[in-house]
Amino acid sequence: MAQKPSIPKGTRDFSPAEVAKRNYIIQTIKTHFETYGFQPIETPSFENSETLMGKYGDEGDRLIFKILNSGDFISKVDDVTYSSKNSASLTPKISEKALRYDLTVPFARYVVMHQNEIDFPFKRYQIQPVWRADRPQKGRFREFYQCDADVVGANSLLQEVEFVQLYDAVFTDLGLKGTTIKINNRKILSGIAEVIGAKHLLIDFTVALDKLDKIGEEKVKAEMLEKGISETAIAKAQPLFSMSGSAAQQLEELKNLLSDSEIGQQGVADLEEIINTVEAVGLQTATLQLDVTLARGLNYYTGAIFEVSAPEGVSMGSIGGGGRYDDLTGIFGLKDVSGVGISFGLDRIYLVLEELNLFPDSLDTSLDILCLNFGKGEGLASLKLVSSLRKSGLRADLYPTDAKVQKQFKYADKRGVPYVILLGEQELTQGNFVVKNMKTGDQKAYKLDEAKQFAETVKAAF
Repeated sequence: MAQKPSIPKGTRDFSPAEVAKRNYIIQTIKTHFETYGFQPIETPSFENSETLMGKYGDEGDRLIFKILNSGDFISKVDDVTYSSKNSASLTPKISEKALRYDLTVPFARYVVMHQNEIDFPFKRYQIQPVWRADRPQKGRFREFYQCDADVVGANSLLQEVEFVQLYDAVFTDLGLKGTTIKINNRKILSGIAEVIGAKHLLIDFTVALDKLDKIGEEKVKAEMLEKGISETAIAKAQPLFSMSGSAAQQLEELKNLLSDSEIGQQGVADLEEIINTVEAVGLQTATLQLDVTLARGLNYYTGAIFEVSAPEGVSMGSIGGGGRYDDLTGIFGLKDVSGVGISFGLDRIYLVLEELNLFPDSLDTSLDILCLNFGKGEGLASLKLVSSLRKSGLRADLYPTDAKVQKQFKYADKRGVPYVILLGEQELTQGNFVVKNMKTGDQKAYKLDEAKQFAETVKAAF
């Protein structure tokens, strides 16, 4: 008995209709990337393990898909390592490569390797799949696309302002009005860790805090205790969990809380400049909101951090995020190159647009015209007509066999084709073709040499 086919959990097949909708989102994002002056690059789907490991924190490292070495990799492992059953020591012996976890670290590697070919500041965008060995759930997959834009070689806060504008422009163009762009600064979190006496546990502090919207305040505090952060330190950080009011009010409260922390005060000043500048230039449909509990658990962020939430009422995790990293390229040997970048969550954006019914109806049409097939002689004339229509920019096709007309019409209907052409023996004798509007049922005859004019009429109707 044949084996029933399946695909791994957390991955998906995409139908033609789904691909059309995904391409619509990608093209919208890509258009705005290029409008803002970003250039495209691509990197391999897998990297050397040493490129990725240690860049995302312990939790991130656990989600990296490792690729087994080719050949008889087990025979090359010494008996002591093999018998230890210790994955940390065994993995490097049997796996030298891994699927990329995100596009940012590979981009940093790219910048270092190509630094002599790049004009700084370098603005790049990248739209490619990434892989994470995460637990699949709604809006979270093991294979998904990221749509990233980054600037390296410029430490001006105007870059952060530009990224806020970019988020606003893309989501406005997609019709996704009412998104919230949350902003914080890792310097503020570093300052808070410093003033509460947990500076040495900054990573544990931010990783736990980053889960606040997922597991709630009490569980976050419990995790902090498990990581060695004292009850006294957690109590000092309590203002983080209850801060409210306008951005200006929260910033004033942070200035008081961080009065003894130089790095914390710097973070407040940076946020103040970004928020005030965004307010001065204005946004179309998005809202910029200060969220002092936003942490983004990735180790490489050092400055402003972003996270985008879907409009109120839509149950979905973040649909975008990013931040500034001052020393990411330093881990690959290129010091003092500041960078900042954001990412759009394609798959989650898709689910939100689907839920809110925001995809254009035109995406349901994959073919403008279907020419029916009435036999060999008529088929040749039809193929010439279809070729002419294609050259005029229409998506046209000829049904491949002279099946029953009813079957051919049914095929056109299922594909949502708006126009069907009939070029049978009678039409061929008269030197014309008949076009049926599948929506209205109206029919109109055209001369064969009027194909170009007909194509322009159809394009105008679209």
